[in-house]
Amino acid sequence: MKEMTRIGKNAREAAIKLAVSGIEQRNEGLRQMAKALRAGEEAILLANDADIRDAKEAGKNAAFVERLTLSPARVEAMAAGLEEVVALEDPLGRVSGGWKRPNGLEIRRVSVPLGVIGIIYESRPNVTADAAALCLKSGNACVLRGGSDAIRSNLAIAQLLRGAIDRAGLPIDSVSILEDTSREAAVYLMRMHEYLDVLIPRGGASLIQNVMKNAKVPVIETGTGNCHVYVDQGCRDLKMAEEIIVNAKVSRPSVCNAAETLLVHSAVAKAFLPACIKRLQGLGVEIRGCQKTELLCPGIKRATQNDYYSEFGDLILAVRIVPDLDAAIAHVNQYGTKHSEAILTHDLSAAAKFQNAVDAAVVYVNASTRFTDGGEFGFGAEIGISNQKLHARGPMGLEQLTTIKYLVQGDGQIR
Repeated sequence: MKEMTRIGKNAREAAIKLAVSGIEQRNEGLRQMAKALRAGEEAILLANDADIRDAKEAGKNAAFVERLTLSPARVEAMAAGLEEVVALEDPLGRVSGGWKRPNGLEIRRVSVPLGVIGIIYESRPNVTADAAALCLKSGNACVLRGGSDAIRSNLAIAQLLRGAIDRAGLPIDSVSILEDTSREAAVYLMRMHEYLDVLIPRGGASLIQNVMKNAKVPVIETGTGNCHVYVDQGCRDLKMAEEIIVNAKVSRPSVCNAAETLLVHSAVAKAFLPACIKRLQGLGVEIRGCQKTELLCPGIKRATQNDYYSEFGDLILAVRIVPDLDAAIAHVNQYGTKHSEAILTHDLSAAAKFQNAVDAAVVYVNASTRFTDGGEFGFGAEIGISNQKLHARGPMGLEQLTTIKYLVQGDGQIR
């Protein structure tokens, strides 16, 4: 794996230079990157067409192809996302604390880059641009390893970004991408602890579990989204509830913040479920419900316990009628992946109890789970959504790609 070692060494050298670069130079790099994406749109789409053709020939499902697909609008969105990152404040050099000790030592706690970030992701070519942008802005070098299904798209995007970074006078190896998409190369990357400071997997459960099993580099776990929407008996606007669940399930079913399970309080199930399910079915959603849901909506498929654990990533929705708020909370905490959960209610005490008792990175009241996104949270692009509790949780923006350093000023003190 000589090539992997070379990439790691070059990334480490680039990270050292980035850490002392100025914000204006890093922003110029981002502007050049956005410009390069727009100028290279044709090359990106040609590469993406080849990836899509192979995916269809391999029998990949519609949701997979949708995640893989780029368009002029999506290329423009990638470029615009880079420009949004330019407008964000510099995350480096922020002083989060400062004090003077009795012996005269002056101590400051300041934000600094993590260093070299390895990112392993699946077939979402936009991640190549998003990850590169956030890492560059936060003074980190990144080593990207995308999935084989999107390799042509990823390489085309990365080539444009690297050229733009070079034109801005920054180290070209601030962004590197692995051309080798083999499992062996991925595992080698996971174990490059001498060059990588942190590893971020972004994809489905199997990818994340594989990284957690094999990595010797510290991992920030992201991604898996078995998200729930719970309609409480205190929800006085069932039309609002219907609009929210339709948005959460249908607007983009392949993403990790899409709803996978609908929970409904038994007191409002009869008034709410039949019309809501009929509408969802009309939009192509397959419903898998509990026995009580079947009685209200004959003809649906019976849900299994595995369905309640599943991140479908498709137009499939599990439904369960629960007797009370406590049962809804228990279900979410048992089956959820600590990503995003929502309660629809006008009962303030029920809303507060749900938000406090549910163990998740983001908990909504009367809003769609689809808002769990770095852009929607005002972070610009995101590197991923963390389900864990240490260092970073929820949408990971610039701040989450930094760590702290203590700077201590003395005038001859000894201990």
